[in-house]
Amino acid sequence: MKKYFQFDELGTNYRREIIGGLTTFLAMAYILVVNPLTLTLQSIPDLPDAMRMDYGAVFVATALAAAVGSILMGLIARYPIALAPGMGLNAFFAYTVVLTYGIPWQTALTGVLISGVIFVGLSLSGIREKIINAIPVELKYAVGAGIGLFITFIGFQNAGIIVNNDAVLVGLGDLTNGNALLAIFGLVITVIMMTRGWNGGIFIGMVLTSIVGMMFGLIDVPKQIVGAVPSLSPTFGAAFEAFAAPGEKLFTIQILVVILTFLFVAFFDTAGTLVAVANQAGLMKGNVLPRAGKGLFADSLAIVVGAIFGSSTTTSYIESSAGVAAGARSGFAAVVTGLLFVLSIFFFPLLSVITAPVTAPALIIVGVLMVSAVKNIEWDRFEIAVPAFLTIIAMPLTYSIATGIAIGFVFYPITMIVKGRMKEIHPIMYGLFIIFLSYFIFLV
Repeated sequence: MKKYFQFDELGTNYRREIIGGLTTFLAMAYILVVNPLTLTLQSIPDLPDAMRMDYGAVFVATALAAAVGSILMGLIARYPIALAPGMGLNAFFAYTVVLTYGIPWQTALTGVLISGVIFVGLSLSGIREKIINAIPVELKYAVGAGIGLFITFIGFQNAGIIVNNDAVLVGLGDLTNGNALLAIFGLVITVIMMTRGWNGGIFIGMVLTSIVGMMFGLIDVPKQIVGAVPSLSPTFGAAFEAFAAPGEKLFTIQILVVILTFLFVAFFDTAGTLVAVANQAGLMKGNVLPRAGKGLFADSLAIVVGAIFGSSTTTSYIESSAGVAAGARSGFAAVVTGLLFVLSIFFFPLLSVITAPVTAPALIIVGVLMVSAVKNIEWDRFEIAVPAFLTIIAMPLTYSIATGIAIGFVFYPITMIVKGRMKEIHPIMYGLFIIFLSYFIFLV
């Protein structure tokens, strides 16, 4: 097993990989609660039951989609990258497709399934891999740094340190609030351990923060460790129901827009995450991502499997960078994370201690580590600096990895052509320019 996962070549061991896999799981375990709440539209009162998915079934589907996706990524691509139903796409699924468009959730799952099948075809053809490898190295660094700022912003937001402000959009929250203080405590402890060079500092920080939270009554002590497993039957296979009447349910403009949106966001969220985490782990070879095709194939299969179970689009998680920061370097860590998602089905009550203030310090620290990629960007070349900066800044400001990539990639050909460096632009980048421009014109 050590040979298969290249432990010696990567300078890692079982201890580091297990801690890294566990850290990644803890950093993204919130999705086990957030995804069911989102897909069942719990925040919207007085909805017909037919519009709501079954909470228990979605919880199990979320855990299984994350487990299968993470294990596939670990075994096929051997990357320390875990997968789960994506934030943002689940909100689009619930609030736009189901609530606004009025499309039944079963048909929405069909849209996810179709997008996954298309992705499998694109991955097997090598098109997705060619696109990723055609992206200029400076923009890849910008994507990594932008994601770093984005997840740091999410961390501050989850902790209540940064809050909504109607006058200036965002502002400083109430730092006397218990959850904010707990997150600050976790951040200070984690910073101290990371500064001292402690392996697993992020993971230890999360454990200590959870314990302190329970001591001060900020986190409920679990009343039980093992709970009953809900039935998956209400959502399992529902994605196939629309094929019984495709002319009525699938061949519409709305469904086409839904599928295209799933395709666009998932493609570039995944591409950005793969490049950023691989770069952080030192897995990039020049400007080429080794085994990118296998990683994209695993990601595509996870979308299909997740849709069949009954969840929105499954995608690579940037929280995997927390595991990399804790020492993960190989796909063994992703397998560990996947197995923990399987176990989580039985230990759901115990997961209640992994609250937003607990994971916030990990996200903030990982952001610090990822933003270091900006040192590799040629800031003295304005034609490079503009698209790189816009890619970085747009991600946290638009709350979207895909939108940040799109804005930067639109500006890259423009600045390079004006500078007289047109021959340096890969033909694929011109195609992406047209696609992104069309996205902003017709889909946004």
